[in-house]
Amino acid sequence: MRRGGDEPRISASEPALRVIMRRLREILAEPGDGQSRLDKIVRQIAGVMVAEVCSIYLKRRDHSLELFATEGLHREAVHNTRLNRGEGLVGRCAELAVPINEPDAQSHPAFSYRPETGEEAYHSLLAVPIQRSGQVIGVLVVQNHTAKHYSEDDTEVLQATAMVIAELLVSGAVSGTEADIEISKSLSAVIKGEVISDGIALGHAVLHEPRVVVSTLMADDPAVELGRLEAALAALHTSLDEMFEHDRLLADGEHRDVLEAYRMFAKDRGWQRRLGEAVKGGLTAEAAVERVQNSTRAQMLRHADPYWRERVRDLDDLSDRLLRILTGHTGEDRPVELPPDAILIARTMGPAELLDYDRTRLRGLIVEDGSRQSHVAIVAKALGIAAIGQARRIVEHVANGDAVIVDGETGEVHVRPSADLVKSYSDKVRFRAKRQERYHKLRDVPAVTVDGIPIRLSMNAGLIADMPHLEESGAEGVGLFRTEIQFMLSEKMPRLMQQAEAYRAVLAEAAGKPVVFRTLDIGGDKMLPYLSALPEENPAMGWRATRMVLDRPALFRAQVRALLRAANGRRLDMMVPMLSMSSEMDELRSLLDKELVHAKRHGYPLPSTLNVGAMLEVPSLLYELDALLPKVDFISVGSNDLLQFLFAADRTNAQVASRYDPLSIAPMRALKHLITKASEQSVPLTVCGEMAGSPLSAMALIGLGCRSLSMAASSIGPIKAMVLSLNAGQLAERLDILLGKTDIDLHANLVNFAERHGVEL
Repeated sequence: MRRGGDEPRISASEPALRVIMRRLREILAEPGDGQSRLDKIVRQIAGVMVAEVCSIYLKRRDHSLELFATEGLHREAVHNTRLNRGEGLVGRCAELAVPINEPDAQSHPAFSYRPETGEEAYHSLLAVPIQRSGQVIGVLVVQNHTAKHYSEDDTEVLQATAMVIAELLVSGAVSGTEADIEISKSLSAVIKGEVISDGIALGHAVLHEPRVVVSTLMADDPAVELGRLEAALAALHTSLDEMFEHDRLLADGEHRDVLEAYRMFAKDRGWQRRLGEAVKGGLTAEAAVERVQNSTRAQMLRHADPYWRERVRDLDDLSDRLLRILTGHTGEDRPVELPPDAILIARTMGPAELLDYDRTRLRGLIVEDGSRQSHVAIVAKALGIAAIGQARRIVEHVANGDAVIVDGETGEVHVRPSADLVKSYSDKVRFRAKRQERYHKLRDVPAVTVDGIPIRLSMNAGLIADMPHLEESGAEGVGLFRTEIQFMLSEKMPRLMQQAEAYRAVLAEAAGKPVVFRTLDIGGDKMLPYLSALPEENPAMGWRATRMVLDRPALFRAQVRALLRAANGRRLDMMVPMLSMSSEMDELRSLLDKELVHAKRHGYPLPSTLNVGAMLEVPSLLYELDALLPKVDFISVGSNDLLQFLFAADRTNAQVASRYDPLSIAPMRALKHLITKASEQSVPLTVCGEMAGSPLSAMALIGLGCRSLSMAASSIGPIKAMVLSLNAGQLAERLDILLGKTDIDLHANLVNFAERHGVEL
């Protein structure tokens, strides 16, 4: 083993990590350039870990790995040995961002031999990723002649050392290496995601849940840091106990299981012991939390059991909570006032959370998960906010205040863009503004096709704040008013008069235009904190909406009573969601009749016209239309749920969201059957799901015979422009031919039709 002759003697009782931390401080205090410091660092690590070889590989911008420093390999290999992306065990470590521990590396099928390094003499290898803010920027490697499996302590020491090296690289403490490596968060970046709400937005990042950045890694006094850690753990336990005893969480339910798992994890002695050992090894309390979080996550992700993979989220949330306590950021770490061009960035987000922000200052939304069919996407679209989902690790790439461009046309997120790119996108925004100006001019133009067929265009809403869009967009009414949003934003069940006042305000804002109120669609993924429910394996197909209110009729009757009071002699349109059999309509009609009798008995004016409809979301109703249609005044198609049930693909699960195509043969045939049946029985039909707001799929619906669409207010202009350029008769003839075929790309055929006939999409 090679070892510098002037190194201090290592005390057998002194932890290896503490020795490394101390010697790194000494290296940084000495004069020297970046290369000489890296050379000293690998020499010290090799000495402390009793390794024949210690090497540092750094990632270049082309994602290759370059050997930057080594103790033990041939010196001439430095800066001359490069590994392609994913090449060899070192490349595998960088690509997977996990430690690689091989007792006989040369026998591993992924081993990549480089003769210039002289590493053929070494068998055992331990490689750990050098990470900064979630990004792998290099790999730290130790090797030995003899075949051996490195211990968990060895792995943890090397991981902690790699974390310190990452900070030194980014801080410039080892600058001057004159290499083209990717180690700075100040560089521009492009992240590809999925468009979940159309539009283009330029602005500045606001992190919904800002990650605590650990800047001080090495402890000056381990005893002080240990005291800080113990105090923070005590505060963590107290906060979790208080949360568990909160009045709103006392009822049994899934949330109790989640909190209990949190509490058990927080009090896990093994976790606390590893945190304490990391501090005793020379790390600050914050750095210890981050290091243990990284190593524990890597161990959990090795398990094939989905249970352990789910626990990773618990670990991350718990670690973040502990970091916030340590750094004093125990409250919401948000700016007091949003910048006027805020781009909101989050790992995940629900619709109510999005509504917490000032919509007048919000320009864009980027989330790490979420699909176009998720509820936050629907809300973002209703607000006219450009949004991108599936933006992998966006939170790690962005800091508060960074310039960001959201391209809701291509699905790209540009972080810290260049001046030229900003100018280019500014031009695109101006072009879109001109197009929006054209849509605005169409506001009062009737939506009539080229061959004279009128198409009714309504908007979807869920709050009184949405109602001004009715006039702005030129919508003919509200085809879907989601009443559950009022319940979701309330801390307790809204009283009868509160509900009635809210509905009365909506009708007043509508100024005579029809509003279709959808009765409560709660349950599934929209549980109310004050409404207890048992946990379900598959809540989307469980106890929700109509199924819930039929079991708890007081819920339905109270809402119907509030709607009747709000109508106060005016027209009232209401529809019930999630019917799965026609007989349920009879039960709901019976409850409604009781409320009509109650209103008449107490002298309340009845609606001048009462229309009661049903949302068709469950495929079973497609085969009960002859029984259902005579019982309703209209039908609304909830295409989001209908399609996810048809394809058995959860629309909120991004991994399977692409498994169904609305513009494929199966759903088109189902919709054609439904539209034809409704027309034969003279029952008005509206499509109010996501399909209605996309020009291409809306065009297809019109070709199937649909004459009423309801969508986000921001989609009214594009859909109207499409309608005004469409010959519905020609499209219907073409669709009849296409639906009679199999194994065709219906989507491509529809695009081709639009291009050949000049339909504006």
